[in-house]
Amino acid sequence: MDLEKRSQTPSAKAPARLRASDADRDRAADILADALATGRLDPVEHGERIDGVYNAKTVAELEPFVEDLPAPGGKSPSFEKAPAPAERDEGPEAPDETLHAIFGDVVRKGRWRVARRTHAFAVFGDVVIDLSEAVFEHQKVVIKGFALFGDVKIRVPENVSLRGRGAGIFGSVEVDRLDAEDKDAPVVQVEGFAAFGDIKARPKRGKLVRDLRGYLRKKLED
Repeated sequence: MDLEKRSQTPSAKAPARLRASDADRDRAADILADALATGRLDPVEHGERIDGVYNAKTVAELEPFVEDLPAPGGKSPSFEKAPAPAERDEGPEAPDETLHAIFGDVVRKGRWRVARRTHAFAVFGDVVIDLSEAVFEHQKVVIKGFALFGDVKIRVPENVSLRGRGAGIFGSVEVDRLDAEDKDAPVVQVEGFAAFGDIKARPKRGKLVRDLRGYLRKKLED
């Protein structure tokens, strides 16, 4: 009898050994964001857990950060059947970047390399992400924002494409859509949730990606 039980255990836990996908991490981050908004987590613990989520390599490493929290809608969190992302960036793998503004401000600007995915959390503070002089190494970058009594402000060059979607409760998610003339220009996708705060993304007039031609040439050579 004991042998039968032991033989069944690995198959039940097999999914936990799977490598975590971006969709898995995003699902865990959504659970944490909901827990922060509803008061189940305070900003400090949320910050600690979100860092752990985006450093997790496997589903087993993700589960401890959300196992004591309900998923949005009251369902139990599940990572076993994560849907494949609709679009995959073909750029090289790079770590996500996470920015926390908790009772303070965080500003990312100047000449810096944009991660494939950036996560911005503004809780009683502001996060400013200025891409006007940034170096784009990926054809598509995603910025996921969460604003609670704070703001996430995103500025992009005029010669990239800008897309967005999100929801707000006593707040707003505003993305000024841009369509670059060059179909191979970088695409900035903004997604977010705002409660008593705002997420705003718009072009910075007069600013262009300075190395766009070099970027495109590199893509063609790959």
